[in-house]
Amino acid sequence: MSDELVPEVVGKPAVAGAVAEASPVPPVSPERAAFRGVSGTKRTTKGWFLDTGWRHLVGLAVVVFALFPVLWVLSAAFSTTGLNSQSMVPEEVSLDNFRALMTDDNHPPFLTWMRNSMLVGAITSIVTVFLCALAAYAFSRLRFKGRRPGMTFLLLVQMFPNLLALTALFLFMDRVAKSFPAFGLGTTWGLILIYLGGALGVNTWLMKGFFDSIPRELDEAAKVDGATHAQIFFKVILPLAAPVLAVIALLSFVASQSEFIIADVILGQNDQQRTAAVGLSRFILAGFDSRWGPFAAGSLIVALPVVILWLFLQRFVVTGLTAGAVKG
Repeated sequence: MSDELVPEVVGKPAVAGAVAEASPVPPVSPERAAFRGVSGTKRTTKGWFLDTGWRHLVGLAVVVFALFPVLWVLSAAFSTTGLNSQSMVPEEVSLDNFRALMTDDNHPPFLTWMRNSMLVGAITSIVTVFLCALAAYAFSRLRFKGRRPGMTFLLLVQMFPNLLALTALFLFMDRVAKSFPAFGLGTTWGLILIYLGGALGVNTWLMKGFFDSIPRELDEAAKVDGATHAQIFFKVILPLAAPVLAVIALLSFVASQSEFIIADVILGQNDQQRTAAVGLSRFILAGFDSRWGPFAAGSLIVALPVVILWLFLQRFVVTGLTAGAVKG
């Protein structure tokens, strides 16, 4: 046999006239093998449960906890019984609750409430996206005095809940109504202005992080071609920032639809200006058991636009939330 050296094997020096042998695999005990189900050993039920099964049980419990309220409201919407006699599976499926909400005599102005909710949600989300984009572009691309204190101030403001300013907002809108009735207390436009007042903050930080991930070389190339800051913002940055714009729009729309306390204080006295959340809450207070079915039907209808918008924009959600989450 030749005395040439065999090439060195990782972890083993070259040996003349021989090939280094691989390290032997340590033996697995019968108990561990049964637990892991390796080497053809039959996996025991106890081993499967301790390794994987308990995770399935936890996941199933979370799913049941999350879906039970939805199924309960769905059952109430298509049931003919009241809350006291309701069951998970309705004895008779009917659309009477939807008719009582929208077409029967003395029905509440539910369609008006829905229109107000869609108006508030659409305008709030669109203007919020625009304001946050302007602020985020300034903080991300421009350098000016007070930049860092301004960003810190926006973050600190979000630490205080809107409820702290509820009394001040009520008095402020009451005085605004005397000079500008269309934007004062009891109007949807007044509610929109209040929502826009809190539009910045976390949304601006999230969008700034995404803008920071866009290469500055694109801005410089556009400047070489003679583009202004406005042209760079609208024609370069915004098209590339579509994912985070969709996320901010979705979060703003959902927040405006689910917010109740401020809307109730501002719009509670005007039945024709109420949003769906405020209107349905005032509607069910008049008779909880007898109006539970129409209330559940209205809740399903109110949830549909949010679900549809989420399904339409879900492909942007992950990208928009994670792209600006790290500095790079």
